[in-house]
Amino acid sequence: MILHLQIPFPSKHTRNTLKNHVSPLPTVTGDSGLKFRQKLLFLQSLKVNTTKALQLNPNLRAAPLSTLHSITQCLSSMGLGLSAIGRILDMYPQLLTADPYSDIYPIFDFLLHTVQLPFPEIQKSITRCPRILVSDPETQLKPTFDFLTELGFVGTNKLTSQTTLLLVSSVECTLMPKIEYLVGLGIEYEEVRNMVLRSPGLLTFSVENNYRPKAEYFLKEMNGDVEEIKRFPQYFSFSLERKIKPRHRLLMEHGVFMSLSAMLKVSDGEFNVRLLEKRLRMAQERRL
Repeated sequence: MILHLQIPFPSKHTRNTLKNHVSPLPTVTGDSGLKFRQKLLFLQSLKVNTTKALQLNPNLRAAPLSTLHSITQCLSSMGLGLSAIGRILDMYPQLLTADPYSDIYPIFDFLLHTVQLPFPEIQKSITRCPRILVSDPETQLKPTFDFLTELGFVGTNKLTSQTTLLLVSSVECTLMPKIEYLVGLGIEYEEVRNMVLRSPGLLTFSVENNYRPKAEYFLKEMNGDVEEIKRFPQYFSFSLERKIKPRHRLLMEHGVFMSLSAMLKVSDGEFNVRLLEKRLRMAQERRL
């Protein structure tokens, strides 16, 4: 049985595990009258844009340097290197004045005990999707986690450091509209569910900028069958303008047919070789 932490603080086991993974933090010394300058130097040492940070987080101006040290140490203790920490703090300056015990450790606890990510995967998860650190576990992460669990992200399909980025998505505004669009194409809900479990990236694509134009091109211009999208949902991961359209036009020009997977999964060189082989085979068949 997994025991959840009663306070928003990493477990003793976690803290002991981390001792050898804590990166040394840059320190700045100086007269107490230069506290503001110290903070700027500290942020610059992390390559944080100080102008942007002060604009987006006015509380930073009055916060003591110890607050910055505390949040940096907190992130470092979870296996993040200083370069990654600086990038994250530059992206989300509000973290600079966050309280590790009430704002950050509950997120780590959620990833460890609810999502059940192995400890080394947490650092990868945060690096891949820093937005997790500014998402509330109770109002954002847990409802989405529950939805994804019901959808089938359990067992061999459970969330990993590669797919935890889905947790920052809104169920009502982001995830359900994508599922509903695919169902609207004539794909049964259970089939959509299986497609998503096979290719979780489907839940990261925009309906208007990805699904709709690609589906319309496939069904209208390519005279495609929805059954093929079921077999190869990765179709939506390829660029419409840079790959799908150019390769389809080449096939049409030479009267050659290829399945979606054969057309898209290979490099340009391999595609051209396949196209040439099919043209030669067709020419030989016509001579017979």
